[in-house]
Amino acid sequence: MRSREEPMVVNALARQALTSAQEVMGENGLNTVLRTSGLERFVGNFPPDNLEPSIGASQYARFNEAIEVFYGRGGRGMLRRIGKASFQYGVREQAALLGIAGVALKLLPEKQRIKFILSSVAGALKKTNPQVEAWVDDSGEKLAYMDSTCGICYGRESEIPICHLYVGSITEAVLWASGKEHQIIETQCLAKGDPYCRFEVGEVRE
Repeated sequence: MRSREEPMVVNALARQALTSAQEVMGENGLNTVLRTSGLERFVGNFPPDNLEPSIGASQYARFNEAIEVFYGRGGRGMLRRIGKASFQYGVREQAALLGIAGVALKLLPEKQRIKFILSSVAGALKKTNPQVEAWVDDSGEKLAYMDSTCGICYGRESEIPICHLYVGSITEAVLWASGKEHQIIETQCLAKGDPYCRFEVGEVRE
C-alpha cells in the first residue's frame, strides 16, 4: 500500500535524474520539460548531491509524464534511455551507496548476480529515503523487482504500465550484473491501481 504521506525524492536522486535527462535530451530539451512540469527552479540549477528532501513523488511523476508528452510516440524510448543513463550515473558516482564497490560478481551464477544488483538498487533507495518500499521477489518462476512507493507513476492513472524510466534503469542494472541484456517487462503498476509496480526479468540462467 502507498504511504499516507507523499514520499519525497532526495536531492541526490533528483540530481541523478536531471543529469541523466540532460545527457540524453540535451539542455534545451530538459529545460523545456522542467518548465512544463513546474520545476523551473532546477533550470541551470541542479540540486546538491545530498540526502535532503528535494521534490515530492507527485512532482517527479509529472516530470516523467512531461518527457513522455514532449516526445510523443518516442517518449517511452526516451525515458528508457534516461533510465539507463541514470543507472550508469549511479555506478559512476554512487558505487558506495549501491554497495557495488569492489564486488566480484563473475564467480556467481547469473541469477544470483542479477538478484544482487536488484537488491542493491532497492537497498540504495531505502538508504536515501526510509519511506521507500522496494524489494526483490524471487518466489516465482521469474525474478522481479518490486516498488510500492514508485515516484515515476505516483498519483498518475493509466490503463497500462507507465514506468518506462524504471524499466530502463533495471535493464541497465541487469546488463551490468550479467553481461547481457534481458527483457524487462512491467507487469503491474500503481497507476493501474495495482498495489505495487512489478518489473519481471526474462530468461535468467540458474
